[in-house]
Amino acid sequence: MGKALSWLLGGRKPLASHLLLAPASLWLIFLLVIPAGGLIVLSFAKNGPYGAIVWEFGLHNYARAFDPKYLPVLFRTFAFAAATTVVCLVLGYPLAYYLTFRAGRWRNALLVGLMVPFWSSCLVAYYSWMIVLGKEGLLNTALIRFGFLSEPIGFLYTPFAILLGLVYFYLPFTVLPLYASLDKVPRSVIEAAYDLGAGRWTAFWKVTLPLSLPGVVAGCILTFIPCLGDFLTVEILGGPRYYLLGNLISNQFMMAQDWPFGSALTSLLLAGLVGGLWLYQRWEKA
Repeated sequence: MGKALSWLLGGRKPLASHLLLAPASLWLIFLLVIPAGGLIVLSFAKNGPYGAIVWEFGLHNYARAFDPKYLPVLFRTFAFAAATTVVCLVLGYPLAYYLTFRAGRWRNALLVGLMVPFWSSCLVAYYSWMIVLGKEGLLNTALIRFGFLSEPIGFLYTPFAILLGLVYFYLPFTVLPLYASLDKVPRSVIEAAYDLGAGRWTAFWKVTLPLSLPGVVAGCILTFIPCLGDFLTVEILGGPRYYLLGNLISNQFMMAQDWPFGSALTSLLLAGLVGGLWLYQRWEKA
């Protein structure tokens, strides 16, 4: 029995490899590939009265997605996603650098702390931020107590609140690829740069940063693309004034009952996701 199990897990035969891949493959097919394919097919249909789906195929939903009235939503979505990515990179790179080269025996504890946003429901986290950012919340109370404000101001339902919520949730998506990339930088190469007369900053700009660029690109992609489809942050911390692509998609399915148009928007978002990953793979292999 032990030899048979060892042979199976060893993967020396194609059949053994296929058996090991089967559970994960079936999981992805039924929960990812088939639903995504259904959305793509539905995106070419028409929306009938009272939300009924008319199976008359065409490109009208995709043409409608680029209607000028939706352009502000697209621009706003890309602006928030780009701003979140930049802020996460500015905050995440020094943090990943510290975890890699300076944390020492505290590294594992800090890595665990970095995963705190994933330990609780995002709803709990966002409602906690509402308590902090409200007019009678902790932030206004602290600023008034220390003399920075004379009366409370509205932090909530502003671009600042949206950006804060997005950075809070997506910062680990930037830090972890950066940490993995920096951890692979050979210490001997950095020491060689010091031996050749390079200072700390010169060694960083000439050696560490170029070698960590794959992590920078991966972190930016893993942050930017999910931000494009985020809707819960804006729904709770931004209010109705700041309508993003994720909110538009959600409303098409849940309120307008226009599933074909919502599917077309989702398909475009999915195409952006696949295209970004493809470009990253091409860049990494180049």
